[in-house]
Amino acid sequence: MSSDLTGSRANVLVVEDEMVLRMRAVDIVEDAGFSAVEAVNADQAISILEARSDISLLFTDIQMPGSMDGLKLAHAVHDRWPAIKIILVSGQVNPSEAERPAESRFFGKPLGVEAMAAQLQAMIGVGALRIVPNAAMAGANAHEAILTAENDNLRLLLEQAEIDASALLTQAGIDAKEREASDKLQKLILGELHHRVKNTLATVSAIASQSFRAAKSVEHGQKAMEGRLIALGRAHDLLLQVSWANASLTHTLSGATDPYDSNGGRRFHFNGPDIRITSGAVIALAMTFNELCTNTTKFGALSNPAGRVEVVWTIDETKHRLRLTWTESGGPAVEVPTRRSFGTRMMETLGQQLSGQVQLAYEPSGFVYSLDVPLNSVIAAA
Repeated sequence: MSSDLTGSRANVLVVEDEMVLRMRAVDIVEDAGFSAVEAVNADQAISILEARSDISLLFTDIQMPGSMDGLKLAHAVHDRWPAIKIILVSGQVNPSEAERPAESRFFGKPLGVEAMAAQLQAMIGVGALRIVPNAAMAGANAHEAILTAENDNLRLLLEQAEIDASALLTQAGIDAKEREASDKLQKLILGELHHRVKNTLATVSAIASQSFRAAKSVEHGQKAMEGRLIALGRAHDLLLQVSWANASLTHTLSGATDPYDSNGGRRFHFNGPDIRITSGAVIALAMTFNELCTNTTKFGALSNPAGRVEVVWTIDETKHRLRLTWTESGGPAVEVPTRRSFGTRMMETLGQQLSGQVQLAYEPSGFVYSLDVPLNSVIAAA
């Protein structure tokens, strides 16, 4: 990517509750030549718009938790700030033109970098940057094409499964009323499965783009991507065991670090009360700990045979907050990095995802990661 100083950097408000997907959207906005302002839900987006008058475009997901979804947010923004352009995205629904605000645009997930960047520029200008293709981005685009094909195959498989199930019900002699009830249940299950798989594919696409984006080579990007996908898979395995309801914080952290505990040497030490945490917190923490583990084995304490990592968390019952600290010791001298990597951005974004704060300290004795979040943003309902 190279500079083009003839343009101006308009501001785009990106609203997405999924951390990795939001980072992906921010990259698309910046690649198109604009500045991104981030929000995790509609309420936060409205607060931002009420506080500033320099937002040119709203870029929002439709499925979001909170007081309103992205479609309602888009209509609210169109009514109150009609000059703001609107782009809607979703991996599940496809609203008709009549359901969307006037002159808004819709894109399905996973998002294509070039198509989205072109649409942004068409709606609010050329921007201050232009995209220069390189080998790493070519690798990411190739992965996106594969994911799109896999998603099409998934849709066909789900449709065939519905046909096969109907035939089996008929052969079993189940009467029309029971078959109708079964069909409704099956469609509900298949719809939920398709939605979750599409969300996962969108997340994988974002991980692929991020991994190749800052990679020194295609091989380096591929290794980074594989590690992140394995971490995502482990988190999904853990959630599957509890039917995607909630999971143990201790099991989440130990599951993320076990593959890096060489030969059972117990180089990770945990100390904190176990609590049940939400599925969103499980995935975010598992992926963040994967980044921490990858970095410490390459450059930090665990690159040294004598190094170790202490993970301590406490609950402040008075202030209703969870505080977690990862402290490395016994490793080589720590140096402050010269650039912010994808892993660093992910760890910092986690604080915003969970309505808390993240601090990264490059102490001479060892790297320290600290997370301070409200309890109600991570703890699962009873």
